[in-house]
Amino acid sequence: MSQQRDFKFLPRCIPSSLPSTFLRQYDDDNMETRTLSIDWSLNHPSIQRETFFGRFSFSSYDAVLIDPHEIPHRWTHEVGISADGVRRVDSTRDRGLSKTLTAWMGKRRTESEDLLKRAGGILICRLRSRGEPLEISSGDGPVEHLDRYSWLPSVSLVDRHHQLVFPSNGRFVPRRGRDVIVEDSDSPISEYIDQFREFFVYDAVYQDLLSTPIERFAKILARNKVGDVLALEIPFDEGRLILLPPTEGVSPSYEASVLREAIDRMIDRPAFAATPDWLPSYPLPGEDALNDELARLQERHAALTEKIAELDANRQDVTKFKRMLYTRGRFAYLPAVADGFRALGFDVETDDGMLMLRAEEGDALVVAAAAEGAKVELPAYRQLLSAIDQAVTDGDGRLKGILVVSGSRELDPKRRGTQFSEGVLRGCTDQGYCILSSFHLFKLVQETLESKRKNLASLRRRLIECDGEWRGAEAK
Repeated sequence: MSQQRDFKFLPRCIPSSLPSTFLRQYDDDNMETRTLSIDWSLNHPSIQRETFFGRFSFSSYDAVLIDPHEIPHRWTHEVGISADGVRRVDSTRDRGLSKTLTAWMGKRRTESEDLLKRAGGILICRLRSRGEPLEISSGDGPVEHLDRYSWLPSVSLVDRHHQLVFPSNGRFVPRRGRDVIVEDSDSPISEYIDQFREFFVYDAVYQDLLSTPIERFAKILARNKVGDVLALEIPFDEGRLILLPPTEGVSPSYEASVLREAIDRMIDRPAFAATPDWLPSYPLPGEDALNDELARLQERHAALTEKIAELDANRQDVTKFKRMLYTRGRFAYLPAVADGFRALGFDVETDDGMLMLRAEEGDALVVAAAAEGAKVELPAYRQLLSAIDQAVTDGDGRLKGILVVSGSRELDPKRRGTQFSEGVLRGCTDQGYCILSSFHLFKLVQETLESKRKNLASLRRRLIECDGEWRGAEAK
């Protein structure tokens, strides 16, 4: 464990000029929802960005969006692992580190509680595991533990038979997957979940230690295929705390825009309240007839839902190629590029983040690179060069190299400029590799599907024989 650094300067980061008890009365007609993003990459002109250990108070906003992924880095980068595998400090000898971290957690906990319970605000947090904890000892005093969620405020919700105590009875169980099933809900945030369900890659699931039926007290917004809770909306008096799985391959500005729309709709909606089990004992005139009609409609709805799910699956299969135009990453962009080459008649295998294309016209290795900015740079070219050299040393011969690039993903593909650097072009041309934009690949797929061509051999041959930038099909 490192004991060399002096952390006495850290408490100065805690602002004394922002009292958490100060509440501002807003005029809804003249002021938009004040939104703060904490360590969550959301690009939107009305969302202010800050770090967890930054200056701005949570309670001075109407809605706070936070990704707690980076929080444990404050101690994992400073505290070594003991022989028993635990990161541990002694508060009497750590130069103020543990006291500073404890103060920050308490500060953010108070601000979050004021935001939710006193201001009736919204706190949206990405659902992750608790991460590596920090154990704090203080001589003969009790041992304290800090983790990724030590800043969360507490709430206890009780009915006649059950009690939900959050977060002390909550388990943030590490599990990773993409099997996100959206639950029926009237929460505005459900529209965000439904829109991005293909891009969620969850790191953890939420469970209750006492197996409390969570749906009695909160809205379950999404589960995985075995029923684990992936998204949840918990009432804090008039405020709401929402846990959401993280996304991959989504534009920060687009995600921010959808979240802002959901937050604006949530501001004016009442908080969730569970219906007590004794309420049906007090019927009102006409209630039974409405209940019967509702039951009939629900049966029809179930049949329609099944048909809609079938059509939606067919639609997603038809439109899957569009994902190559705006996504990035190996879970979204790479599969879309692979589907594109399959549509052109190649046999496609995925191996270590790359694609192997096989056809009678020739085999090829494909690197699919989507840039965060305007252009794909040299690392993608070097990855392709290294993979082809490795194939030679493995005895597979010299394969064709194809680099599929996607830059300026937020722009209409027709408005995008050159999506690769000059160095990438020189390298690919010199090595005889083909550079193909995702839009050109999409146009090839689109034209193939529209023409219903059976013989695609000439198109595959042109791709295999292409050296440098592909110009076989101009994007119109």
